[in-house]
This record gives sequence, C-alpha cells and structure tokens, in this order.
Amino acid sequence: MSYCLYPSCTSPENPIDAEVCQSCGHALLMNGRYRVLQGLGQGGFGATYLARDEKLPGQPNCVLKQLRPTTNAPHVIEMARDLFKREAQTLGRIGSHPQVPRLLDYFEANDEFFLVQEYVSGATLQQEVKKNGPFTEAGVKQFMSEILPVLDYIHKSQVIHRDIKPANLIRRSHDRKLVLIDFGAVKNNVASLVETASEQTAFTSYAIGTPGFAPPEQMAMRPVFASDMYALGVTCVYLLAGKSPKDLSYDTSTGELMWRRNVHVSDHFASVLEKLLEVSVRHRYQDAAEVLEALDMEPYLESLANSMNTGRTGGKDDPTTGSKSPNLTPMQRAAQSIRSRQRPDMPPAGVSTLPSSTTSGYRRAPVTTRPPAATGLKTGGNSLGHRADRSMGRPIGGNTADRSMGRPVSGEVSGPPRKMSADELRMAYLKGTRDFTSKDLTGLKLKRMDLTGSMFHGANLTRVNLHGANLAGVDFGRTSMVRASLRDANMAKAYLSNADLQEADLRGADLRGAYLLNANLRGTNLCGANLTGAKISPDQLAMAKTNWMTIKMNGKR
Repeated sequence: MSYCLYPSCTSPENPIDAEVCQSCGHALLMNGRYRVLQGLGQGGFGATYLARDEKLPGQPNCVLKQLRPTTNAPHVIEMARDLFKREAQTLGRIGSHPQVPRLLDYFEANDEFFLVQEYVSGATLQQEVKKNGPFTEAGVKQFMSEILPVLDYIHKSQVIHRDIKPANLIRRSHDRKLVLIDFGAVKNNVASLVETASEQTAFTSYAIGTPGFAPPEQMAMRPVFASDMYALGVTCVYLLAGKSPKDLSYDTSTGELMWRRNVHVSDHFASVLEKLLEVSVRHRYQDAAEVLEALDMEPYLESLANSMNTGRTGGKDDPTTGSKSPNLTPMQRAAQSIRSRQRPDMPPAGVSTLPSSTTSGYRRAPVTTRPPAATGLKTGGNSLGHRADRSMGRPIGGNTADRSMGRPVSGEVSGPPRKMSADELRMAYLKGTRDFTSKDLTGLKLKRMDLTGSMFHGANLTRVNLHGANLAGVDFGRTSMVRASLRDANMAKAYLSNADLQEADLRGADLRGAYLLNANLRGTNLCGANLTGAKISPDQLAMAKTNWMTIKMNGKR
C-alpha cells in the first residue's frame, strides 16, 4: 500500500505502484523519491512513517518524520522553518555515531517539514521486557555500559535528547547493538529553541519528553544534560521491575519515584539508582562518566575507553604519574581515576589475564571487595578509624551470628569468608538471597540448580559442578571458575568479564548475549556452546576448544 500525505486528502490509501493519489491527484513520491508504506507512530507534532527510497539501488527502507505546526499563522510557519533547520543540523552532526540513526535528507512540502532517517530493524527494550520479562541487575548494568557512551557522545555534541525511554532504544537485529532513536524532542543546548512564552505555546510545548520519564526541570521547559540521566534511571527501573513509571507510586511531599520495593538489587546499585533519580538536579549525576565511576565498572570502562575516540595527543601532564599523556575522553578519565584509587599493594583493577613470561599458567585477575554500602560497613568512617576504635578498647558493632555465617561485621575488617555448603547456598537462594559476592564455593555440587539473577562477583567457584544449572543473567565478574563443570548450563546474558574459566567445561552451554570480554578462556571447552550475540574477542575464542557444533557470535556454526 502507498499512502498520500497531502493534508486535505480524504482517501490516502493507494496501490503500491501508483504514481499519483487516486483521491486528490497529488504525487505519491515525497520529494520525488520517498514512497510512504505505512505509519509507525503518531504524536502532537506530526507522525512517523516507514518509507522506501526509490531513487537508490535496492530501494532501501527509511523513516520519514513529519513535523507539522499546529497553526498556519505566517510567523509560526517561519519560526517552525528555522527550528526545523536547526534540528536537521543537530541530527546531521550527531548521526555519525554508529548507535544513532543517520540523517539522510530533510525537505519542506505543503507547509510541512520532513526528516528522513536511517531505518533500524529490531525490537525495542520495551518489547523485550514484555516478551521475556524484567532484566536482572547484571543485565541492566550491561545495558548501562552500552548506552552511557552514546549519551556521553550526544552531550559532548551539546545536545540533550529529552526522551530516553525503553521504547526509544532498539536492539539492532544484525549486530545486537543498542540504538537510540527518536530525536524529535532534542534540544540544542547552545542555542535556545524559544525566547517567548507565546512562541513556546505555539510550537515547542510538545517537545518535553514522556511524562514519568522526564524530570521536573524538563517538564518546566528547562532541561539540562542531567535531565537525560534522570530518564536513564527511570528506564533502569522499568527494565528491573517491568513496570512503567505511571504504575509506580510517588512521594506526594517530595515528588520522588517510589521504586525500591518493586526491584531486587544490591545496596550499592540501589544507591546509584537513587542518585540517578534525584528530583533535585544539583544532587543528581551530571554526566555519563560520573555514573560509570560510581558503579566502579572497571571492566566496562576499560573496553569503553578503548572504543571511544581520543583527543589530540598534545601531551598533558598525568597527575597520577607525572608523565606526559594524551588528552583523555571522560570515559578514559573515569577509568584512570578508579585505577589511581587502588591500594598500592594491589595490582590495578581490570588487569588482564595474559600469560606470564615467568610462569607456566595464567594470572587471575585480583578479586575486588564490594563497596561499603553493599557489605554492611558504615560509609561515614574509614578503615583507619575502625582500627583506632579497636586500639582504644571501644566495642565493635556486630554479633556472633554474623561471624558464624562468615559475614563481615560492621566496623570490622573481615578475614577470608567461611566456605558455604551446597545446602546452605540452596536454602539462602530459596529464602530470597541473591548476593553471593566473594563467597568461597570451591568444589560444590550444584547440578541443575536454578540460580537466575544471582551475583557471584569475585567468588571462588573453582571445580564447582553446575552441570545443567539455570544461570541466566548471573554476575560472574572476576569469579574464579577454573575447571568448573558448566556443561549444558543456561548462561544467557550472564556477565563473565575478567572471570577465570581456564579448562572449564562449557560444552553445550547457552551463552547467548553473555559478556565474556577479558575473561580467561585458555583451554575452556566450548564445543557445542551457543555464543550468538555474546561479547567475546576472536583472540579469546582462539584460546578455547571449539568444534563444528559451536555456534559463533554471528549465529553461524
């Protein structure tokens, strides 16, 4: 079907091969080349259509966005034309990012304005949640690692998106990358869109984003870069809870979103979400680098910093080493800041598990401790203060039950954790515990156990038997899994960055969408494993054992 977009056309549907509208007689090819195939969405500003470019070889699909003023007053039309050109220039500038649809064309017809953008085939995150259910904490962290560099790029281009939400994030079919779409509400932060209230009412009042996802200052037509950070926080809550913000309660006195009871996340990640969702702009995260630094996501930062464009190598002094270093992106500076805070007696976080020239084996990545908020240590003090309390004879908080379970006691620097038994782990999981960070689980027999959504970050799972277990979305970051049995396990979307999987048995394992960058795969048996959409480098795969039944990242054997 071919559609006519002439404003007064009463019967816009036409045969697919028609040259002119059978109802009003106007040409059906917009700007002489774009044939409208179907509608994609409708809004107060106009509509979005799927179109076909009949001037290009192969006649590829594209997205045609119609921008229509609400009045035909001459001064409003002129203002709309000026704003339209600014928006086209902005989209042309930011469309060079591989995770932002490219601007292909823009034109004016019949006092209406049209943008033509690249068509992205895939499912939105909203559709993914409706089909597969809510994300795990590890899954949301992986999502943040993908979208935060895109937001950083947009903001460095002096653009505020103003409509971050699951429906505007598409998982592209051919490479599984997230693509941020729908820049209809973008604001160029350098040049104000409107100057007077009358102009604002006439044309730009629609461009305030989506209620529930947009923060108060944006609804008041005063968006800032941190407004996108708030919308990102609401998006994370949607992914975790599977609920739209309109289905959640608000604090009537502060306006804060009451989301905590609807999600199950670690205390530290909850504190990050709380700061993202601060009603006050002043107390909210200001940019993407701050969020990544707060999450302490060294593995992500390493890979992201390597993928981001660096500035000119002018040779500024490095404050941590005193040496000359190139200009760094915000992501690289955040990674450097985290590394510089490591204890001097420990190797830097994110050290790769490369073969040593002096040893025959692989060095394991150091296990990092969880932040104080997640372990029970009080954030108001520090380790020196706690030791001072002990030396002065002051009582230390906690109880014997905490010590007997191997949990760190408040105010006390804990020693190696007591090894849990298989029955203890099963019982804890059944009672709702999901955080097994840094636990000693060496050699446990956990065949076919359901541990979905758990966190084993930094734990010792050497020689553990998880044959046929359900480990979808589990966080195994920096975990030792040497010679572990993971045969036929469901590890879809599991996070395994910097995990030590040397000689582990993953025959027939489901690793679709798993994050394996920086993991040690020397001698790992991946025969028959499904790696479709997994994050893994060719060098890593070359160190593992594969066969003709192994499904590689592109979905082919």
